[in-house]
Amino acid sequence: MKKVYMDYAASTPVDKEVLDEMLPFFDKYYGNASSIHSFGVDAFNAVEEARERVAKIIGAKNDEIIFTAGGTESDNIAIKGVAFKNREKKGSKGYNIITCSIEHPAVLVTCKYLDNIGYKAKFLPVDRYGIVNLDELEKSISKDTFLITIMFANNEIGTIEPIQEIGKIAKKHNVLFHTDAVQAIGKVPIDINNLNIDLLSISSHKIYGPKGVGALYIRKGIKLETIAHGGGHEKGIRSGTYNTPGIVGLGKACELGFKRMDNDVLQMTKLRDILIKKVLEIEESYLNGHPTQRLANNAHFRFTAIEGESLNMLLNDAGIASATGSACSSKKLQASHVLTGIGLIQELAHGSLRLSLGRKSTKEEVEYVCNTIPGIVKKLRDMSPLWNR
Repeated sequence: MKKVYMDYAASTPVDKEVLDEMLPFFDKYYGNASSIHSFGVDAFNAVEEARERVAKIIGAKNDEIIFTAGGTESDNIAIKGVAFKNREKKGSKGYNIITCSIEHPAVLVTCKYLDNIGYKAKFLPVDRYGIVNLDELEKSISKDTFLITIMFANNEIGTIEPIQEIGKIAKKHNVLFHTDAVQAIGKVPIDINNLNIDLLSISSHKIYGPKGVGALYIRKGIKLETIAHGGGHEKGIRSGTYNTPGIVGLGKACELGFKRMDNDVLQMTKLRDILIKKVLEIEESYLNGHPTQRLANNAHFRFTAIEGESLNMLLNDAGIASATGSACSSKKLQASHVLTGIGLIQELAHGSLRLSLGRKSTKEEVEYVCNTIPGIVKKLRDMSPLWNR
């Protein structure tokens, strides 16, 4: 049976060049990067080279990058770190933190946690494409606001937020701006200075690096409260023995992502547009997210009278790996908060399908998917009382 991977937004395969660079740090250069002997120095030098590579992909300085266990930890360190540094504003009348309703759970749940312990968080609604309203964002800022956290691009529907405009608003009001850029790295050119970004989260396994490692950009001069105390690694912000092989892999993945971005984006955009055009030929099928202001690899659909889980199961039977939404919450039975956030009722939200492309995706794979989906949709609709009605 033909097997086609269309879930690159959930995770990517480790690039061969990344793996080759990582392997020696498991059995040859295995020293602790914090040790002062030659084994430790070898590991330390590799960590610092990786830091430089990560910094380059977003236009940052090397000492503005700290390594973490992934995107979720980066988001938590950024948001809680800023909040706990601003304890004196806790319980104030104005909003302390401004975010939006369709954020990744790593941001959304963290902000809800802070809201529950006395901080005030504002969850901005979005339009039908998933775009934050800039006027409402600015109106929500008060003298008590210390953080805006808006994702760079949505992990489910692929919509790219107006990051530059948000950065300008944040700077104008002297508010820190954090963005979860996990889905955007390697697919959208990012210059943290031009975009006025103060904190930015990165995850390795979304960009052909290993799982369990990530990074957080922290603009020089910004102070965060330490969340996990220990040996004082990473300027005391994130203690713990360095995952040297993982960090080396992330660094190499960023280097390759920076070099290959133009070609990757061009290739994925062409395949994405073919996918969208063909799937939308199916009766009562619709595109979720912004039609043009979206990630190059993301195609997110909804089908009237279709149950998304059944669609994904039958696609899997045909050898196609797909998703209904975020991999972090795809096993939950409730409708995606992103899809209800853009105004879809429960029935329509449940009939959604996310197909996400990657560096290794081919035209032949896209054609196979396009030829397979119509038959499965018809089969499910033939059984659906909603369609027959």
